[in-house]
Amino acid sequence: MANNFNYYAPTEVIFGRDAELETGKHLKKLGASHVLLVYGTSSASRLGLLDKIKTVLTEEGLAVSELGGIVPNPRLCKVYEGIRIGKENQIDFLLAIGGGSAIDTAKAIAYGLAEPEHDVWELFARSRTAKKCLPIACILTIAAAGSETSNSCVITNEQTGEKRGYGNNLARPKFAVMNPAYTLSLPAYQTQSGCVDIMMHTMERYFTNSGNMEITDAIAEALLRTVMKNAVILRDDPDNYDARAEIMWAGSLAHNDLTGCGNDGGDFMTHKLEHEMGGMFDVTHGAGLAAIWPSWARYVYRDCLPRFVRFARNVMEITISESDVEIAEAGISAMEQFYRCIGMPTNLRELGITPSDQQILEMADRCMAACGSRTGSAKKLKALDAVIIYQNALG
Repeated sequence: MANNFNYYAPTEVIFGRDAELETGKHLKKLGASHVLLVYGTSSASRLGLLDKIKTVLTEEGLAVSELGGIVPNPRLCKVYEGIRIGKENQIDFLLAIGGGSAIDTAKAIAYGLAEPEHDVWELFARSRTAKKCLPIACILTIAAAGSETSNSCVITNEQTGEKRGYGNNLARPKFAVMNPAYTLSLPAYQTQSGCVDIMMHTMERYFTNSGNMEITDAIAEALLRTVMKNAVILRDDPDNYDARAEIMWAGSLAHNDLTGCGNDGGDFMTHKLEHEMGGMFDVTHGAGLAAIWPSWARYVYRDCLPRFVRFARNVMEITISESDVEIAEAGISAMEQFYRCIGMPTNLRELGITPSDQQILEMADRCMAACGSRTGSAKKLKALDAVIIYQNALG
């Protein structure tokens, strides 16, 4: 039976070729006067997008400050730097240019500027709840994280090695500009890692043991099939604009809570297990998810068997007439094969890491500490379960 739910998706989406040219107009309409641009290390400049946006904003009479150099698994030190720049320049709006790392950094800075009397890391450490947040918008250049329409952000504390997420509707972007043409230059590995992340945002909400809706399941299954189809197209034809557009829109739908309406909030343990890998080893997020998911799935599927059977039938197109256990196992193997066919790892060694027993114990303990009271829906996990999943994922 479906759970009660509230669905809130306030972000305006401006999608298509040359959509970025409307950015200044939308910022002005929302009352911005001094905008902090938050972007990565090279792509925004290399693509000419950064200069184009600065021109568009200047033409609207907006003042502009900049924070560049955001890296994957975005660092707390850059958040603090952005807060300092924001205070010095009386920033009243943040505009992220890039993917999830830039957007998540902008969200964290927006929290810090809105409540300067507090340390923003307290939000990620779950020692307090945000009361205010400066407005945020984004120009998406990487389809992956879904942060452009979600309420969540993930930051790595480089001093402690902790990678932690925080979610609050205060940080949902006011608008998101999506021009798929800006993803055409992405390396294949980054493109396919993004596809995995998009799929996992949906799968985290799909493998649940409490409450489901037929329409939500159908949307989730269609999204997964669409991403898989277009990931293969982009493997063979990386310049395919239409496939890029499908993937970019899927990324937003996968993480704006649409694919979880009516369920119990989702599982999200694969993400939490991977966050500890990212915090300790700085791995590419989507590739890390691909490397840990098969181990997680094989560990939990018997406790969530009907969902894994449905996934095998409706997403992976498994047609064998065998037991439910065999059908579920075939679905997991088929997903593993899909990861391989798009160049993604399926275990930790293929990912390029071989954590020691002590490192595995540390990741498991940190994972449980980060979970708080939520430790999965497909199967409730404890620290020992996390250890076994990491060990089984070594390959």
